[in-house]
Amino acid sequence: MRIIDLINSEKPTISMEVFPPKTSDKFESIKQATEQIAALKPDFMSVTYGAGGGTSEFTADIAKNIQNKYSVPTLAHLTCVSSDKNKIDSVIDNLKKCGIENVLALRGDVPEGFDRSKCHYHYAAQLIDEIKAKGDFCIGGACYPETHPESENSFEDIKHLKNKVEKGCEFLTTQMFFDNNILYNFLYRIREAGISVPVVAGIMPVTNAAQIKRIMSISQNALPQRFIRIVDRYGNNPEAMKQAGIAFATEQIIDLYANGIGAVHIYSMNKPEIAQAIMNNISYIIK
Repeated sequence: MRIIDLINSEKPTISMEVFPPKTSDKFESIKQATEQIAALKPDFMSVTYGAGGGTSEFTADIAKNIQNKYSVPTLAHLTCVSSDKNKIDSVIDNLKKCGIENVLALRGDVPEGFDRSKCHYHYAAQLIDEIKAKGDFCIGGACYPETHPESENSFEDIKHLKNKVEKGCEFLTTQMFFDNNILYNFLYRIREAGISVPVVAGIMPVTNAAQIKRIMSISQNALPQRFIRIVDRYGNNPEAMKQAGIAFATEQIIDLYANGIGAVHIYSMNKPEIAQAIMNNISYIIK
């Protein structure tokens, strides 16, 4: 099923992101975790693509297994910055063979020490052209409510985002955010700029203090004071922090649905127990 049809329905949607293993010896354990999440029957699941394409062969395998075994539609991530055209063509052909019809087109993080002057692809918009040329895929893209870290300003960022949409991106999934007002303001700005495709809100349940340090080192998200107080109070108590992090994410999700955001995507980090807790917390809301 095409993701755009799911998120355009009147029913609120909830989706989960999982990631493939970095090495083949971890495949079975990761596969089991993704199956446990799929058994919760989210509306769809996305499967990430390894940095530098290192685990790209596992992305299609995990996505295919979820679809075939649990009848949960999947969205395969595809990054292009460190790949040439032959590699991208090969990956797209494999996705088609696996029956995957939804692709999230991403530039991807530039590997450390990589010479970008030798890149075949510099932007996700270029990848969208390739995907469209290879078949009838439903194509999604990423967006940054707090502005892409490499953009000079929000105006430039939205200009590039609009280009992706004009190339054929049918929906957008946001980077994680912890203050819903940031998303609401972002939506106002992109709608004013003429971007009308659906936006799926990306939520990260933060269940341990170490996650915050990693998140801040990578994306520098704005953190509300009430969230900071939660981390300060419960960060040294793993079980309490886990419970508080799930509760905070649940509050975000409920507020998003209440304010007309129809699609929420959970960065589940391959943790079935966290996915289960959130699904339990919103079970009647998404009916």
